[in-house]
Amino acid sequence: MNPARTVSSAVMIAESKKILFVFGTRPEAIKMAPLIRAFLAHPDRFETKVCVTAQHREMLDQVLNFFDIRPDFDLDLMKPDQTLFDITAKALAGLARVLDEWLPDHIFVQGDTTTAFVGALAGYYRKVKVCHVEAGLRSGNMYSPFPEEGNRILAGHLSTYHFAPTEQAKVNLAREGITENVHVVQNTVIDALFLGLELIKKQGKGKYAKRFDFLNDTQRVILLTGHRRESFGAPFEDLCNATKDIAERFPDIAIVYPVHLNPNVREPVNRILAGIQNIHLIEPLDYPHLIWLMDRSCLVITDSGGIQEEAPSLGKPVLVMRDVTERMEGVEAGTAKLVGTDRKKIVSECTTLLNDRAAYDRMASSINPYGDGKASERIVAIMHSHAN
Repeated sequence: MNPARTVSSAVMIAESKKILFVFGTRPEAIKMAPLIRAFLAHPDRFETKVCVTAQHREMLDQVLNFFDIRPDFDLDLMKPDQTLFDITAKALAGLARVLDEWLPDHIFVQGDTTTAFVGALAGYYRKVKVCHVEAGLRSGNMYSPFPEEGNRILAGHLSTYHFAPTEQAKVNLAREGITENVHVVQNTVIDALFLGLELIKKQGKGKYAKRFDFLNDTQRVILLTGHRRESFGAPFEDLCNATKDIAERFPDIAIVYPVHLNPNVREPVNRILAGIQNIHLIEPLDYPHLIWLMDRSCLVITDSGGIQEEAPSLGKPVLVMRDVTERMEGVEAGTAKLVGTDRKKIVSECTTLLNDRAAYDRMASSINPYGDGKASERIVAIMHSHAN
C-alpha cells in the first residue's frame, strides 16, 4: 500500500477534505501526476482518490505506471472509432455512478479535454466544487484547436476554483467575468517534467537511450510532433513537405518523428517522408522516452500544447506549427515562434536556428514563462487554506 494513502485515525479522515481527480488522456495524466502525489503526501488534510475515464487507454496507463499512480475508479471508455458524442455520454454516465459511490468535496479536472469538460459538468450537476487546473487558456477561436477551445471555456464556467498558469490566463478569465478564486500558480506540466527527468536519472538514462540507437552521440536532433485535426489535409501535407525540405537541406541532422496513430496523420507522413535517410518515423513514445528525446534534441517543431511549455524548460527553441496558440506567453517571451503550416516559413525559421548561433541562443536562453516546478505545491497550499 502506498504510505501516502495511510491515515492514522478515523478522526483525520472525518476532518479531511475529499478530493477526486478526474482525467482520461495522457496529457492530463502527465499534468495531474505531480499534483496527485502532492495531495497524497498530506493524508491528514485530504482524502484523495483518482478516477480515470480512459478516453485514451494504453498511453494513459503508461503514464500512470511511470508515476506510480493507481486509479480508484476506472471507467475504461476507450473503444474503436469512438466519437465525441460517445465519449461525452459514456463519461457522464460513468461519473454519475462514481459520485453515487463516493461524493467528494472537490473535483479536480485539467485542461481542455472532453473528460475535463464532462468532469466539470458532473461536478456541477452534483453541486460539487470543481477545481480547474490550467485554467484560462484561450486561442480566441472556438474551432482552433477543436474541440479543446470549447471544452476549456465550458469547464471554466462550471468551476469554482481556477488555477491559471500565467497572468495572461488570469486576464483571459476576467474578460469572461471569472474573477473569484482565480490563482496564478504556473503550470504543473513543468512539475511533471522535472519529476520525470529525476525518475529517469534514478532508473539510468541508458535504459531509455536504447530506444534511439539509430542516433549517434554527436548528431544534432530535431524532435518533430504533429497531429492536430485542424491541420488535416493540405496543411498537413505542407508541414510534411517542409520536413522533407529540412532533411534534404541538412543531411547531417536527424529528424525524429513519433507518428500519431490517427490515419489522417499516418497516411501523408508515410507517403511523403518514409524512406528519407535522416528522417526517423517511429511509433508514438511513452512519456519518459519522449522527455528523454526532448532533452536530447537541439530544437523542437510541434503543434502540441504541452511541448510548447516543456521544451523551453530544457533550453530548446520551439517552432509551433499552428496559426494561433493559446500559449502566447511563450511566443512573447521568445521561447517559441508561430510558423503555422506554411512550408517556406517552417523551413526558413528552422534554417535560421540551425545556422545562426546567436539566434538559437536568444531563444534557448529565454526565461520559460510557464513554471519553476512548484505549481503543485502552490495548489495544495491554496486548497488547504480554503479548507480551514
